[in-house]
Amino acid sequence: MKTQHISAYIIAYNEAEKIEAAINSVLWADEIILADSHSEDDTALIAERMGATVIQVDFKGFGDLRNRAIAACTHDWIFSLDADERCTPASRDEILATIELPEQADAYYIPRRNFFMGRWIKHSGFFPDYRQPQLFKKGILEFKNDDPVHEEYTIVSDKEPGYLKEVIWQFPYKNLREVAHKANKYSSLGAEKLKLRGRSATMLSALTHGFWSFFHMYILKKGVLDGWPGVVIAIGNFQGTFYKYAKLVELQSDWRVPDSPPLYLDEE
Repeated sequence: MKTQHISAYIIAYNEAEKIEAAINSVLWADEIILADSHSEDDTALIAERMGATVIQVDFKGFGDLRNRAIAACTHDWIFSLDADERCTPASRDEILATIELPEQADAYYIPRRNFFMGRWIKHSGFFPDYRQPQLFKKGILEFKNDDPVHEEYTIVSDKEPGYLKEVIWQFPYKNLREVAHKANKYSSLGAEKLKLRGRSATMLSALTHGFWSFFHMYILKKGVLDGWPGVVIAIGNFQGTFYKYAKLVELQSDWRVPDSPPLYLDEE
């Protein structure tokens, strides 16, 4: 007999193409919360039509957004899902069995399997790709409110977190255009985060960080074994990392355009 209840939350912005599939994969939850940052497409309308509770949150960073989503959940257990992720039947069954165990951890990491360019990515740091605890008791996981991206968190528990075995799916990039879009978007947020931490950079260090990130993902994380998807992922990581530090240089600099005073015809 089921004794525990669970909330699923999803964060989204302009995810009309993805949100229906994401919500479909968590219809088994007792409650679905969509934390939407004022999407300009039909994301919120689709979620409401499917029975989700939609809250509108001004975007101040992913840390604040997740905290607001968690606060809106009403059940003791919470499952976190992003709009580009899908819970699988096996993962659902493992989650529901886990929260009924007499002895449990307070937070669990869940492995993710990524699909890109028509294939499942087995290397490149994309599998098993544990992100942050995605199953946890309410009040256990707290995010830094001022984190713009790659949000840091604290597990408020004396228990060691657990690791589930069954994977959820992630579709990190809809197409190659989205690889470049995400590199641009997250490098801007990453530069802001570095600035908040008091970090500094030069264009040379930006280039060095970029090359290291490519080498780390393509060689050390064995992205070379993922074929052309591994190449694209490594190049995208190079771009995102290089521009993150280059944009930090820009934030530190005074790159003002020279003044252009009124220019009249010389009179002799």
